[in-house]
This record gives sequence, structure tokens and C-alpha cells, in this order.
Amino acid sequence: MISQHPKTMDLSNFTTLQNLEAAFGGESMANRKYLFFAEVANRLGYKDLAKLFKETAEQETAHAFAHFVLLHPELLVKDPDALTEEQKRAIVSRCLSLAIEGETYEYTTMYPEFATAAQRDRDNPAAEEFLKQAQESNEHANTFRQAAHRFGLLKFIENYHADRYAEALEVLNGGQTVTRIAGEDPKTRKWVCRQCSMIYDPVAGDPDSGIAPGTPFEEIPEDWKCPICGATKKTFKPLEEKLAA
Repeated sequence: MISQHPKTMDLSNFTTLQNLEAAFGGESMANRKYLFFAEVANRLGYKDLAKLFKETAEQETAHAFAHFVLLHPELLVKDPDALTEEQKRAIVSRCLSLAIEGETYEYTTMYPEFATAAQRDRDNPAAEEFLKQAQESNEHANTFRQAAHRFGLLKFIENYHADRYAEALEVLNGGQTVTRIAGEDPKTRKWVCRQCSMIYDPVAGDPDSGIAPGTPFEEIPEDWKCPICGATKKTFKPLEEKLAA
């Protein structure tokens, strides 16, 4: 639960601001790690440990929310009934703006840079030498290759997320709902994973999974799986894109 009475902090102190952002990031990461640990423990039959991980994850979420409210006090909602519709829209608009900012950073900067670094690491002569000497280096090279592929795919996913947030913000501010339709040509019609939003583009294919460029989604083998989340082919649906102006 978000604290309803956060202490006022002087965020003009750059070090304190950085520490607060780092604390929020750390608590958020801890939450996701512990939920993952809970799933592992549960699958292995350690129900009590799974429960412990889940309870701790919830506590880490509370810590993260408390930090985030200090970073963005404008989002604190103490009494929803006391707010006008305009004030409510302003708060939600701010949430969408922050979401757009984050997703845009991920697809324009973060993942492209990660992909470049992964590709560079994979092609490093030293890594190639290690590959010849030990199986461990082979595993590293495969990891770098997978990372480069995944980061490249995630760039488009975050672009998709940012675009949908921007549309929602436009509608919230009185704009028109954007008309979207799925393409009719199988050679160019894109498909999106309903589980993680990975977008399959037939023009690019999925070479790392053995799917050559130019392969329509309908021609992909039925045992193909989403390279991001592992969902089956049946999990995908035609991607509805904006109509050209």
C-alpha cells in the first residue's frame, strides 16, 4: 500500500535523488526476483518457502511504492472523492506520460545499446578464443547471441507499448480513438504475442529460430515458440496497426 502521508524530501540534493531512484529500482527488482523464486520453490514442492518469498515480495513492493511517492508526490491520491474529474485526468495523464517516457527510453536507447554491446561481446576475438578452449566460452557466446536477439526484439515491443500509451493519453485528453486494422497481405501482416507483446514481422522473419526472412506467420512450423516468453504459436494474434493518414 502507498503511504498516505509521505515525508517531504528536498530532491534538489542530486545525491539524495540518485539514491532514492536507486532504492526504488532495488526494491522493484527484489519484488520480481522473489516472485520468481516463489515460483521456483512452488514447482519444487517447497510451499512454505514459496509463501515466504511471496510475502517478502509484497513487502518489497510497499517499500518501492513509498520511494516512488517521494519521487513523484504529484501522483499521491489521498482521497479520490475529493478530486475533480479534471484533477483525476491530470494524475492519470502524468502516469501515462511517465510510462511513455520509460518505454520510449527502452526502445530508442536502452535496448539498442544493449544489443550493440551484446553483439560486440559476441564477436570479440578473445571470446572466440575462449570458445575454442572451453565449453564455458561456448555457453557465454550463446548467451551473448541470445541477448543480442532478445534486446533487438524488445526494442520493438517497447515501441509498441509507448505507442499504445500515447494513444490512451490522447483519448484521455479528448482526442479521437485511433483506428487500427490488421493487414490483409500475409507477406507483410505482423502478429503480436498476447503474452509478452513480441511482434513477429514476416519481412524480417526470425532467423535465430530458423525462420527465414519473408516467411508469413501462417507458414511458421506449429512447434515454433515466441523467442521472448516461449509462448506457443497459438498465443499470437494479428497485429492491428494504425491506418495510414
